[in-house]
Amino acid sequence: MSVTREDGGRLNAFAKEPPILLVESGGSIGRASLVLLIGGAALVLGMVAVAVRIS
Repeated sequence: MSVTREDGGRLNAFAKEPPILLVESGGSIGRASLVLLIGGAALVLGMVAVAVRIS
């Protein structure tokens, strides 16, 4: 940490930041993401079907 002294005599501590890493998108949907997407869509459709059946 670096510490500086302000005009009023107060100390100001700055945290040491980690380096920034750039993450490039792969452009394709992974298997796990696809399974979650399909499962979420099935859940929503099931909830809509239950709501229609109840009403």
